[in-house]
Amino acid sequence: MEKRRLGKTGHMSSIITFGSAALWQVSQAEADAAIELAIEHGVNHFDVAPSYGEAEMRLGPWMQKHHKEVFLACKTTERGKTGAWESIKRSLELLKADYFDLFQFHGVNDLETLNVVLGPMGALEAVLEAKEQGLVRHIGITGHRPFVQIEALNHFDFDTLLFPVNCVLAAHRNDFNDFLPLLEIARQKDVGTIGIKAITKRPWEAAVRMYRTWYEPFDEQEEIDKSLWYALSQGINTAAMPADLHLWPLVIDAAERFRVLDTREQEETISEVKQYKPIFLNV
Repeated sequence: MEKRRLGKTGHMSSIITFGSAALWQVSQAEADAAIELAIEHGVNHFDVAPSYGEAEMRLGPWMQKHHKEVFLACKTTERGKTGAWESIKRSLELLKADYFDLFQFHGVNDLETLNVVLGPMGALEAVLEAKEQGLVRHIGITGHRPFVQIEALNHFDFDTLLFPVNCVLAAHRNDFNDFLPLLEIARQKDVGTIGIKAITKRPWEAAVRMYRTWYEPFDEQEEIDKSLWYALSQGINTAAMPADLHLWPLVIDAAERFRVLDTREQEETISEVKQYKPIFLNV
């Protein structure tokens, strides 16, 4: 599987990331099988968060023995210093890890929250102290509003960004969801970029949901090929795998056959999905 340099972290990340949201409510056996599948196919970047159900607990037994084989990224939704410190310690304990390769502020979607995180007694102070103590190696921020992350980069030298990069969003681009300006700034500043929601199709419309994702995903191989390849053709370093293990074999297959789409192919991909309602418009 192709690997790309994750910005100034220097890590050569696989072009798809182990998205631990898929371990939300699975058995240890299912989690172990997912880890084995990912490692077998060259996935070396793992993303997890306390808000992903039992994911940290499921990853812990494997991380205890194999952490050095992968890049471990964790997150916190805590905004204050005390809560963030507690979150760091709790996640390290559950994951049976001595440090995080990357620690991210999770879901920062408005400027008010950003100001709290970066302000006096904010979560950033805790993460900086953790970095001084060797518990955190790199610092990132995640969210669904690219303009908030642009503002974040104006105030702190983040190592990575995590945000939606998706062909349906590209077909309905506006000031709230346009990821292209953020990508350009990230390239200029050598900030690592992690795309999410690459194979998102639209909000769920059916009464019966076939997958554990909170959105309806593309689930045919050709659709997944086009949507994942579109995202990776934007120059992101890696794309997180979806929150349902049943989709993973298709995503892995697409990643192993990845090729950069030229301008015409990207335009065709966007045109083909314009009929779908995006999951993010002005939220």
